[in-house]
Amino acid sequence: MSKSPSRLSFGMPVFTALTLAVAVLAALSLTACGKAGSQTQPQAGAAQAAQVSVLTLQPQRVTLATELAGRTVATQTAEVRPQVTGIVKTRAFTEGSDVKAGQLLYQIDPASYEAALDSARATLAKAEAAATTARLKAARYDELAGIDAVSKQLRDDTQAALKQAQADVAAATAAVRTAQIDLDRTRVTAPIAGRIGRSAVTPGALVTANQTTAMATLQQLDTIYVDVQQTSAELLRLQRQLADGTLQRDAAGQARVTLLLEDGSTYPLAGKLQFSELQVDPASGSVTLRAQFPNPKRQLLPGMYVRAQVQSGVQAEGILAPQAAVQRDAKGNATAMVVDKDGKAEARVLQTGAVVNGQWLVTSGLAAGEHLIVDGLQRLRPGAPVQPVQAPAAAATVPVAAAQAR
Repeated sequence: MSKSPSRLSFGMPVFTALTLAVAVLAALSLTACGKAGSQTQPQAGAAQAAQVSVLTLQPQRVTLATELAGRTVATQTAEVRPQVTGIVKTRAFTEGSDVKAGQLLYQIDPASYEAALDSARATLAKAEAAATTARLKAARYDELAGIDAVSKQLRDDTQAALKQAQADVAAATAAVRTAQIDLDRTRVTAPIAGRIGRSAVTPGALVTANQTTAMATLQQLDTIYVDVQQTSAELLRLQRQLADGTLQRDAAGQARVTLLLEDGSTYPLAGKLQFSELQVDPASGSVTLRAQFPNPKRQLLPGMYVRAQVQSGVQAEGILAPQAAVQRDAKGNATAMVVDKDGKAEARVLQTGAVVNGQWLVTSGLAAGEHLIVDGLQRLRPGAPVQPVQAPAAAATVPVAAAQAR
């Protein structure tokens, strides 16, 4: 007897029911996909403008400064050396103290020089006595020669003897002056006012005239020089910019100089550029610049390593771009993004100069009034539509310390 196919409770074969279920599920899936496609298709068709922060570029007065390394130098330095030979009796100063010009520093034993002065004075007195005798004799013989009581030859001889006596007086006077100078030099005094260092001799030491070793060194520190080196190429560039009007001097016509100390701190008092050397060092190709700084607290000492920021000029209408908005391409060129007139991102190749207050000084590639994109650059491509939002000035500027640390 043949078996009939299995049926559901309501009389439908099993495979027919499975086929129908699969068809229903497929229809539901297609319906859901159609609904999802109808919802997302409008979004894919319309390109969305990326929101970016922009900075409207404005020309501004920019003071340019060049940072140069240098050393501090005392404005005046005097090495104290003896001008006579003798034994040092006393030292009349405290090492490391400030002394005045003419103040006694050392006393050399004056006994032998006092005796020499007395001898010179005695010689002068003898010469003056001889000159008096010669003068009286010459006057008497002159009268006698007038009445032919003596020969003219004898009168001429007495006149010559008088002149000889007068010359002896002059020589003896000079000897007295020399002896007095030598005696005065036994008092070794400060040639300039300043701070004196350590003493190289002690009481009892023998010193000789014009010896090579200094007894002590004096340095004037109330003002101090800073000597820095600048390349001749940079100097020529600055002179050319000043000549064509790209850079301008300040109202006083002098370059202001600020100082950074070895520990990174800023010296509180500003200095002024005094002069530049008249020749280029052939070994280094640089020119020496000298600036002068007030030093009332003696904070600056000779020989310190410092960095001087020398104002090189003023650019009346400079364009500054935040460092965060300037990138480098594969060739190392500086690039930036601006918003063009159609509201799209446009790439620019820039020429940059110095860093001023954490921003690049742009010499070409950007113009006043343009909108520079400063944020949102990572997801942006040239030609893409953008929605610019004005960035606050504080957010677009990198702090000076951060810029220098990079």
